[in-house]
Amino acid sequence: MAVETQVATAVEGRSGKELLREVEEKYRKYYNPSLVRLLKFGGYGALEWRGEGTRVFDVDGKPYLDFAGGYGVFNLGHRHPRVVEAVKAQLELMPLSAKMFFNKPMADLAERLAQITPEGLQYSFFCNSGTESVEGALKLARLAMGKPGIVATFNSFHGKTFGSLSASGRDLFKTPFEPLLPAVSHVPFGDAEAIEAAIVEMGGNAAAVILEPIQGEGGIVVPADDYLPKVAEICKRHDVLLIVDEVQSGLARSGKMWAVEHWDTKPDILLMAKALGGGVMPMGALIGTPRVWQPLGPNPLIHTSTFGGSPMACAAGLAAIEVIEEERLAERATEMGYLLMQGLEDVRKRHPQVVKEVRGKGLMVGVELAEERFGGIIMLEMAHRGVIGVYTLNMPRVMRFEPPLIVTTSEVDQAVAAFEGAVRRARDMFKV
Repeated sequence: MAVETQVATAVEGRSGKELLREVEEKYRKYYNPSLVRLLKFGGYGALEWRGEGTRVFDVDGKPYLDFAGGYGVFNLGHRHPRVVEAVKAQLELMPLSAKMFFNKPMADLAERLAQITPEGLQYSFFCNSGTESVEGALKLARLAMGKPGIVATFNSFHGKTFGSLSASGRDLFKTPFEPLLPAVSHVPFGDAEAIEAAIVEMGGNAAAVILEPIQGEGGIVVPADDYLPKVAEICKRHDVLLIVDEVQSGLARSGKMWAVEHWDTKPDILLMAKALGGGVMPMGALIGTPRVWQPLGPNPLIHTSTFGGSPMACAAGLAAIEVIEEERLAERATEMGYLLMQGLEDVRKRHPQVVKEVRGKGLMVGVELAEERFGGIIMLEMAHRGVIGVYTLNMPRVMRFEPPLIVTTSEVDQAVAAFEGAVRRARDMFKV
């Protein structure tokens, strides 16, 4: 047992097993009973206790190599010292804003985002999560354009609050909550002509198109190289805003600071969250052009967030951007992503009955399985081998690999070996 875990459990006065049983019971009684069964089924029935670098440790000190990365949260790894130091320093000054004065960390972060995002983006709004950034963008688009229509894509994921859920593209999450936001039309991802047809069908009422440059929950779907440039041209020609959701793909995950840079596309609004908090603080933001921001002039408080842009969260965001740039994490994502996809492709060649395709950009990697039934056992077996892996919500037959961008070659090899062991186990179980 790790020393830090021994100290922690001694303070609690109970063993790791006792603490786990207590937490499970509280989940059943006070939180989410069904989640207990799901976590145990997936091989994650342990009690997480601490994170460090590329690893999560349970209460008994067992390490798990994190190849899920919080679905894009831990680009810098767990508890990166630079981010922790920045947050601690701000904690000693002012963690939350009084909201009645100027806020220097927020101003500094807004400036940095204008410097590192595509040309034309200038003004930022800060919130606490990706779904909040989507909500703000949809409201801002309707306000700026004076029109209600939103064009989105099937199989997309933009969040689970009402507006963002309306733009998301999977009925499983949407149907129980209907009716949702009106005037939202969905078209196939990767089909620019379908987007134009949807805009035309709205008869001049389209305010914006919203899409992910690489679909994440949809199964790590990378579009053709001409897709985003075509969509941007269509939006410009029809005077419709382009909202790009980089909540998962942004901040060096794809091998560029922003995935749209792979296709030299300049959106009107860009959304971010997850990794913006450096793996330490909840943080979300949207950044838009002056044209988008102009309607806020008469009422700058028409859309606000109590906790958004807190000094401590902004300090984390500033530190995270510094680390990404100074440690060249975009370049590292490209290098490690190539090695990971190469290793996974070798597994596919040896086990085509189980693994259908490997795809992705940088360290945003998806492995499509031949059948959906393989996903659960592979995730379970990887956990038993000490590697965290998950399948995607919108496309359960796709395993997703998004490790911290600081991952090493030996850790990539460890994850690939664990995945192949899990694939072998699936072959034996299902006799394929």
